[in-house]
Amino acid sequence: MVTGSDNAGLDDPSAEVLAEAAGTFGLLASPARLHIVWALAQGESDVTGLAERVGGALPAVSQHLTKLRLAGLVRSRREGRRQVYFVDDPDIVTVVRLLIGRLTDRAEGAPVRRLRGV
Repeated sequence: MVTGSDNAGLDDPSAEVLAEAAGTFGLLASPARLHIVWALAQGESDVTGLAERVGGALPAVSQHLTKLRLAGLVRSRREGRRQVYFVDDPDIVTVVRLLIGRLTDRAEGAPVRRLRGV
């Protein structure tokens, strides 16, 4: 049971915020979409470059990008005939990098760093 003093002054999020967060985590629960967001967090790319990097078929990567774009997790812009995708939310980049980094450390047997405030 969490008491007021354990809560560090944080109020519980609204049902709407929790639903939106669950939807975002649901989208990122797909290894393919998570890999795409990871790749785009490293730098922008077109769908062909992403398909090569993540090892997916072009139509499948395009469908994943559409879902991520509709959810507001990635954006795109036109460069000539190419559509270039990028992550425009630094908080999403931080969450993905933090999670992937911690799991990579754990898989490699590195000491696990504690998150501040957790």
